[in-house]
Amino acid sequence: MPELPEVETTVRGLAKVLKGQTIRHIVANRADLRRAIPVDLGQRLTGATVTNLHRRAKYGIIDTDRGDSLVFHLGMSGSWRINRDPEKHDHLVIETGRGDRLALNDPRRFGSVDLVRSEAVGDLPGLKGIGPEPFDLTAPELERRLDGRKAAIKLLLLDQRIVAGLGNIYVCEALYRARINPKRAGGSVSRGRLERLVPAIHAVLNEAIDAGGSSLRDYAQPDGELGYFSKSFAVYGREGAPCECGGSVKRIVQGGRSTFYCPRCQH
Repeated sequence: MPELPEVETTVRGLAKVLKGQTIRHIVANRADLRRAIPVDLGQRLTGATVTNLHRRAKYGIIDTDRGDSLVFHLGMSGSWRINRDPEKHDHLVIETGRGDRLALNDPRRFGSVDLVRSEAVGDLPGLKGIGPEPFDLTAPELERRLDGRKAAIKLLLLDQRIVAGLGNIYVCEALYRARINPKRAGGSVSRGRLERLVPAIHAVLNEAIDAGGSSLRDYAQPDGELGYFSKSFAVYGREGAPCECGGSVKRIVQGGRSTFYCPRCQH
């Protein structure tokens, strides 16, 4: 599933060809993905100029000069394709005045497309009531949000109400770098450990963005290039592999998701 670095990479790729451009034509090739695609999408966006592209949590946002914003989620297998041959699962297609073709391709159709007034983006399901962006997070703020919580730190970091946008891959990697056991109760993690964890979160996300994300299953950047951060995984997907401390990577299941960590050095 595309996570924050993949969405950030996608938004940056789209911005190179879409920002400042007029939408000459936009069409939805099906009525719905995870939920219905707005029926007035073409009427409201044809002729509009794209003023900005940005990200909130795992959602990409395309702002226009008409005060409307197109908000997309890549779901499990979604990706944007720029100036590539049409494919079966190109469910939303944008053509710009410059002649570029941008297609949202989603074989499994777990993604979503919404069109809302720009000032109401934060009220969308999935965005309302979520926590701060990881890059805005500080150790004192995280400590406050974890205070008294008995759930495992791994699960709490995946809770979008605590931190927005963190996903399974990068939480595993950040906890490993901070040498924190993913099973430890969130409220029991000391300030000192949190002061290691927050920079680890920032670092692993920045490194993944610089690497173009992680190519898992169907994810690719808008230009078709595959992200290569997966080659840098220290623990994720490496069950049984040796750790630099002399231990070995273990896999457990938490909240229905795989957690990878080293029991020897993460304590």
